[in-house]
Amino acid sequence: MRAVREPVDVLLVSLGSTPGWRAADTELADSMRRSGASVAVITAEVQTPVRTFMLTDLGWARAARAAARDALNRYVPGATIYSTTTAALLWPAPGAIRFDALAAENRPGRHGLWQRPVERRRLAESPLLLPMSEGALGASATGFQRRRALVLPMPVEPSGSTEGKRDIAAATYAGNPAKKGTARVVEAWRNARRDAEELVVAGCTREQLARAGVSLAPEEPGIRLVGALPPDQYRALLRRARVFVCAPRREDYGIAQLEALADGCMLVTMPAPGPYPALALARELDSRLVGEDLASALRSALDAPRGDYGARATRAISPFTREAADRVVARELLPRLLADAPAYASS
Repeated sequence: MRAVREPVDVLLVSLGSTPGWRAADTELADSMRRSGASVAVITAEVQTPVRTFMLTDLGWARAARAAARDALNRYVPGATIYSTTTAALLWPAPGAIRFDALAAENRPGRHGLWQRPVERRRLAESPLLLPMSEGALGASATGFQRRRALVLPMPVEPSGSTEGKRDIAAATYAGNPAKKGTARVVEAWRNARRDAEELVVAGCTREQLARAGVSLAPEEPGIRLVGALPPDQYRALLRRARVFVCAPRREDYGIAQLEALADGCMLVTMPAPGPYPALALARELDSRLVGEDLASALRSALDAPRGDYGARATRAISPFTREAADRVVARELLPRLLADAPAYASS
């Protein structure tokens, strides 16, 4: 006897390939539930790392398809959201697509040989596109795609009081040292550091840094490696840091930079391709802290900080707060996903 499928307002197919995406999908599901929608979240099976982007994306796309098929055997969704374009590449049924960047933008040349044409078809077939920032659609997006798009940022909130003692000069996150440009950060810090100032490097091991071309002495003065921290400890570190410094090769979203601004850090960064919404905020808050000369930007932040930076940063990230995201979800997302649910529009 065939099992009876359970009705649900929204099925969220989560790729879950990184901690950031898992957190983003949890936030979105919780936001929809706060607006009264029933949500089922299904996550793709974790994939073994492989050598190329083409094979990596194929493995994850197959895992997402299997997860979606299993979910559709258990649920009757009013609407489906695929979280990332990779999750949608081999979808078993059309749905909305949430993404921080497109393969057309971040899989150039041979890296996206099969992904880009499939992605174009999925974007054309999707009833609703959910970029995480204004720039996420990229230069290749058509006018038709833009008309079907609703910008839905990943929320970021302060993790606690930002008024405590700032006893750490600078912090950086190096979860992927090569992509995050950690070698450039360390080189700039070595040139900029004075006296007892310290850079705290979170998110990776000494071995991972070495593979990315970053060689640290066991007790290198002014640089402390703390590895991967639980979220609460990592955010506590940000509340102690005066500066968050980064030099990404490319930034599709940059939640670490937004978290740093939310926790009261000044953001020092090199420009980078990609949507990178925090880059525009950093330029607006203090243009001296954005540029190719990272060492000089660090010294500007540490020696001559602008006194109103924190207050202005709080205002600047207001569109990225949970409250702002909940308004978009209740007033725009759910009514567009579920056209017969007027109650959501009045939430």
